[in-house]
Amino acid sequence: MNTLTSAPVAPLLERLFRQAGQTDAALPAISAEERERLMRSKTDYPDLYARLKDLSLAVSRETGALLYMLARACGARAIVEFGTSFGVSTLHLAAALRDNGGGRLITTEFEPSKAARARNNLTEAGLIDLVEIREGDALQTLATDLPERIDLLLLDGAKALYPEILDRVEARLRPGALIVADNADHSPDYLARVRSPAGGYMSTPFAEDVELSMRIG
Repeated sequence: MNTLTSAPVAPLLERLFRQAGQTDAALPAISAEERERLMRSKTDYPDLYARLKDLSLAVSRETGALLYMLARACGARAIVEFGTSFGVSTLHLAAALRDNGGGRLITTEFEPSKAARARNNLTEAGLIDLVEIREGDALQTLATDLPERIDLLLLDGAKALYPEILDRVEARLRPGALIVADNADHSPDYLARVRSPAGGYMSTPFAEDVELSMRIG
């Protein structure tokens, strides 16, 4: 048994995944074309996420398990997450920190109501002591006061901002640091950067919606 598969984390995650399946099935009436445009826009994305503020938009169970395993495998002690939502991915990463012996997870969320729900979930899980939730635009919240060496970065917020968020943290990524980018196909500029031989990364698509990269430079 570990923190992820034990109470109180395991039953909480089961409830959150079940709720996500129920609520996220009722997506707002946005055409596929408009949704894609908003996801790729570097200026209009707040409109999309304001419309989606009541939805979990959680990572899949498989991606959650992957996050836990990657964080454990690399012995992560310093993690940065872009896009907290209700804290499902945050719970997986914080559980890994607990089982690694401790550490610091900085996560950032644009919507105050989501940050509040994530804080409640992390408190219920007994993991809030490992997590700092920063509210606001990640371009500002991740611009200062980051760990000297970051072991793992999760990108799961506004897809168009993936390159800009990477700019904020890249200098702190240790050699061998891992980057997990959810739904990265909506950020072609990001994919071009991490897949370029000269970019300082090794990168490969993983499953259907994840890009897994490792810092080598």
